[in-house]
Amino acid sequence: MENKNNTNEKPILLLDNVSIRYITGDFKEIGIKEYILRRITRKYHVKEFWADRHITFSINRGDMLGIIGTNGAGKSTLLKAISGIMRPTEGYVEIGGKIAALLELGSGFDGDLTVKENTYLRGAMLGYTKKFMDDTYRDIIAFAELEDYENSAFKHLSSGMKSRLAFSIASLVSPDILILDEVLSVGDGAFRAKSEAKMKSIINGGATTILVSHSIGQVRSMCNKILWLDHGKQIAFGDDVKGICDAYEKYLQTKVLPENIQGAVN
Repeated sequence: MENKNNTNEKPILLLDNVSIRYITGDFKEIGIKEYILRRITRKYHVKEFWADRHITFSINRGDMLGIIGTNGAGKSTLLKAISGIMRPTEGYVEIGGKIAALLELGSGFDGDLTVKENTYLRGAMLGYTKKFMDDTYRDIIAFAELEDYENSAFKHLSSGMKSRLAFSIASLVSPDILILDEVLSVGDGAFRAKSEAKMKSIINGGATTILVSHSIGQVRSMCNKILWLDHGKQIAFGDDVKGICDAYEKYLQTKVLPENIQGAVN
């Protein structure tokens, strides 16, 4: 994917030394009374866990950034900081546009409502007007391939059907920055191809996109920028998508991080 942006323009997204820390301790196990006593006597133990550490990069309008890394790399936590769900412990995130995040497709629905009722409910949650939903409802259901389930209770759908509906509704948005966390893996092979084509049409419309995917093939084919995280650390960032993907696939086989790679953080 070719990026034709002026390299001198102001980034639409900038992360400067972003670090995110979780603190865990005795509170859940001991209750509030014992917690207070231990804090007074200084016998309360806490542990710090840095989910992300010193993440620094920027992308421009029209870029598509692929974020790769094994489970526990810090990808989802970083997306929450970018989307505003979490505030970084250190560093800052600077955003130059409206963000739409597709992080947990199956959440936010009412299992006892029908598919149609949930479609309107989710649309309202995303800020769509009733008229807009009336005009687009048939297209949403058709794209999700749920024409035969409109009056079924949402809880009776399979997890794949639920994700297809959520993706179909959410893909109606026209954001400046679109965040996709593993959403292109929903459904069967045919639906994955259709959802990928839909995302490409949104991207070609000018949206800056961040894609988290375990599918290196998707990252290779769709992204012009790439960020590699490992255990919260930034291993590499840049526009050498092929080179970084190659290094990452080699790492998956050898479990040895590369010493020198283009875009690596020293």
